[in-house]
Amino acid sequence: MSEIDDGLHIVTFVSKHDLDAAGIFDPELRASYELCRQLNAEHGKTYYLATLLLPPAKRPYVHALYGFARYADEIVDDLASTLTDSQKAEQLKVWGDGFLAKFESGQTNDPVCLAVLDTVRRWNIPREHFEAFLHSMTMDLTVTQYETYEDLYEYVYGSAAVIGLQMVPILEPTSPDAYKHATELGVAFQLANFIRDVGEDLERGRVYLPLQELANFGVTRADLERRIATPEIKSALKFQISRVRELEESSRAGIAMLGEAAQPCIETARILYCGIVDAVEEIDFEVFTKRATVSLRRRLAVAIPAYLKARKVWKRTT
Repeated sequence: MSEIDDGLHIVTFVSKHDLDAAGIFDPELRASYELCRQLNAEHGKTYYLATLLLPPAKRPYVHALYGFARYADEIVDDLASTLTDSQKAEQLKVWGDGFLAKFESGQTNDPVCLAVLDTVRRWNIPREHFEAFLHSMTMDLTVTQYETYEDLYEYVYGSAAVIGLQMVPILEPTSPDAYKHATELGVAFQLANFIRDVGEDLERGRVYLPLQELANFGVTRADLERRIATPEIKSALKFQISRVRELEESSRAGIAMLGEAAQPCIETARILYCGIVDAVEEIDFEVFTKRATVSLRRRLAVAIPAYLKARKVWKRTT
């Protein structure tokens, strides 16, 4: 039984309702969207929670974009794999080239990419966003540190900013400036993750904090590798957190530039993802021995009122 056929047996009621609302009725296509939804539910719990705040007709497309990103991440981050980084890069290239080769026709047998290409066609999402994403995933297999913020930004743009840019058409923007603010928010999300995951990233041989900026606080990569949150490292993390908050604050104007029904979703994502840096502060920057998390209570406290607000908007606008 193929993955597509298997997917047909695990479509949930919620997914069926969402697919019906989106006008997606082809069986293979429905199965592909469902597989993407499962990837989102399993690996992107906060992201998935925020997605549920979108109108049902929008959700499958966001699941598809997540599925694409997650599938590529699996190739890059599979620690159990016996492949070398160069072999992973080749595997990623083969998969990515195959996806891009089908970009115009939309015809593919790939169980994930089928839904992604359908989403691209329906919302006219530019190819360049996917090219940038694949470029950054390849960088992650070859680059282990970044000297400057500008160097890091090349990676972050493709790994995070373009995710927001891909989503904007689905969220029906009312101003072109929505794209600029989506870029800011995507970068803020990624930088917040880097701050939280300093210790975990070191285990992969990666440092995502610009070395020149660390040096301004008397911190070297060797200091990070000692895994002790010294006063100097804490000061360096505070500086990185200030950048996240500046980007977050600037991005807020863009939420009002999205369709009204999409705003509760993105506002919730903003609060929860950028709230990671608040959690880092709450553990006194002890990122090597503790994992900063936004508590379930906090997530529900943000998401439940947002969901109730979203439902009112759906009823009024549909």
